[in-house]
Formats: sequence, structure tokens, C-alpha cells
Amino acid sequence: MFVKARSAPFALAAALALGAASVYAKPVEITDTANRKVTVDLPAKRVVLGFYYQDYMAVGGKNALDNVVGFSKAVWSDWAPASWEAFRKAVPKLDGLEDVGEVEVGTFSVEKVLSLKPDLLLLADWQYQALGSDVERLEKAGIPVVVLDYNAQTVDKHVKSTEIIGTLTGQPGRAKKLADDYQAIAGDIQARVKKANLPKPKVYVEFGNKGPEEHSFTFGKSMWGSMIDLVGGDNISASSVEFYAPINPEQVLAAKPDVIVITGRETELKKNPSAMVMGWGITPAEAETRLNGFAKRQGWGALPAVQNHRLYGAYHANSRTLSDGASLQFMAKAVYPQLFSDLNPEQTYRDFYRNYLPVVPEGTFYIQAGCKDLNCADGGTAAAQGQGQAGSWWNRLVAWFKSLFN
Repeated sequence: MFVKARSAPFALAAALALGAASVYAKPVEITDTANRKVTVDLPAKRVVLGFYYQDYMAVGGKNALDNVVGFSKAVWSDWAPASWEAFRKAVPKLDGLEDVGEVEVGTFSVEKVLSLKPDLLLLADWQYQALGSDVERLEKAGIPVVVLDYNAQTVDKHVKSTEIIGTLTGQPGRAKKLADDYQAIAGDIQARVKKANLPKPKVYVEFGNKGPEEHSFTFGKSMWGSMIDLVGGDNISASSVEFYAPINPEQVLAAKPDVIVITGRETELKKNPSAMVMGWGITPAEAETRLNGFAKRQGWGALPAVQNHRLYGAYHANSRTLSDGASLQFMAKAVYPQLFSDLNPEQTYRDFYRNYLPVVPEGTFYIQAGCKDLNCADGGTAAAQGQGQAGSWWNRLVAWFKSLFN
């Protein structure tokens, strides 16, 4: 009798708790970035993430992974191993998540996803497009699939993706703050460019994973290509590339770009001694050495970008995420240095992590050849720009003397 009397209140409490949970969990219709209407039961208790892990964590806060049961591991651990190691140590739960495989290399397993019995699968738009009919299999099994898209690199889709994550994680206020911050960065850049009304510089961006010996892909209406458009530059690849692909090297020479950006990741450090490297754990000296190699490409010495010391390096991974407001600032400085000398993209990047994520990146994320802080008036490589740096110093001195008499 005593045991039964004690158990009754606990049974009642459990029933009430379950009842409260069932009341709280409710179907919510979400319009995702692919303009699909998807009904999900929120709060989601078993989530599988295809991509955008840091964004999910930044918006969802410290408990964002509590309801995550699986993810596509290789897109993080293989594409950005230094970042993965830092996060894995800071957030041990990551090591316990099930791996569902990677879409791009064909290892993504629908069966693995089904075995986890998720009540929600989040995919990047590029993953959703690549999976095709496999998405229908998942939906027929009763698993809602929600599509996000930071790769498109438009303000609208960045904001929409952030709002969706905020809804799914129960953090709409945090999502709004992050979305507002991103919009403010983009809006400030566009307002300044519009007011200045300067001629559009021609810009070429290339993923430098193959080194100077072989041209790798450039960008059309996604990632760095979209960023060029957003900051008011003229993307020389826009008419030839829809999303990302190589273009004929002769086309670059004929276009005579005013600005060249070579992007890189940490993954190429030991794979290819001449490939561009940027990112976590990469020293400025290593990054600049690799960048200078691209200036020596056949025919590039005659390009305005190289002659005028406007050759830049950027961290490739920060071009499809909410933290890439820093990359917008970098691109704005590269395209219109006279308008944006006050911006500090490296600081913006680290501050994002410091404010919203459990680790702070250390490494090299944005550089101008021969310029430590992206504020060189003339730029230039360490080996070939001593005269350019001296000219920059002399110009500043002349300007100072002139100001004394104005």
C-alpha cells in the first residue's frame, strides 16, 4: 500500500508531463527556401542535419544539438578538418552523432536516415537537388524535408534560412538578431556603393585548390559570384558560368580583371604544395607564399589586377554560411578599397564565432598580397611590391602636406 501510494503522484506527474508535451508539440507549416510548404511537428525531437551545422548551432544556441541524432559528417570533417577538430573537442556530442553519408560523393544513405527515425531532415538546396527521387522516398516514409540555402549568397535566402532555423530550434529572437546583423552589413555596403556611384571594377574569383598550374572553377550566381554582385562589382564569369565551373584561361586574360580573388581551404596544405590555402591554422606567410604563385601564371603579369597589386586571398568555406557577412566586407574592400578602409573582415569573422559559437577560429581568412590588414593603398606582393608600398607611403605624406594648406 505504501509503495502504491507513493507511485500514484509520480504516475500522475508523468501523465501530465506527457500530456503537456503532446499539447506543446504541434504541426507548423514552413515555407522553405525552395518555396516548398512543409508541415513539421515542433519542437522537433529527432533531427538529421545535411549541412549548415555551424549556422544551426549559432541560431539554436548552446542546446541546439540536444535533439540532433545524425548528420552528414564528411561535409564537415573532410572539407574543413581543422574546424571539425576544434568543434569536436568543444562539443563532445558531435562525436556521438550518427553519420548518414555525403551527398556529393554518393555515400548518402536513405536507409541510414530511415533507421534513425527522425521527425525532420534539413538539407542544403544543392543536396536536395542532387538527391532527386530519394527525397520522395523519405517524404513517403513520413519524414518532413526542409530545404535551406546559404550557398545562393543572397540576402533574402540568408535571412529566410536563418528564420527557418530559428523556428525549428525555438529561437526566433536569436534568429532575428542574426538575420538583422547580416542585413545591416549588406545594406551598409550597398548604400555606400550606390552613393559613391563609381565605375564597376571587373572581378575574377577562382577556387585555388589546383594551384597556378591548372585553372579551377570560378563562380556565377552562387557563393563568391553572388557576393561580387551584392557589393556592386562586375563578375567576369557571370555570362559563362551558371553556378560554378572553370572558364577558359584565355577568357580571363581577355577580360583584364581589375581585382582577382583566389580562395583556398586548409585541406590542400599537404595535398598540393602550390595550391592556395586559407583558413584555420594557416599562417599568413604560408597563405601569401601560395597567393604569390598565382601572380606568376602565364599572362597574368599583364593583368590590371596583378599590375596594380590587387590580388587577394580568401577562406573558401566562408562563402555559404551566416558568418560570411565578414566575406561581404572583404569583397567590398577588395572591389572598392577607397570606400571601405574602415571595415575589418577578420574581426567580424572572429566576433561572429565569439558571440554565437563555442570556439573562436585562429588562422588566416582574408589577405591582400603584401598587405597585412587589407588597408594598403596600392597592395602588392612581399617580393615585388616594395616600390608600391613606398609609393603608398609617399602619397599619404603628400596628402598630409596638402591638408595643411586647405
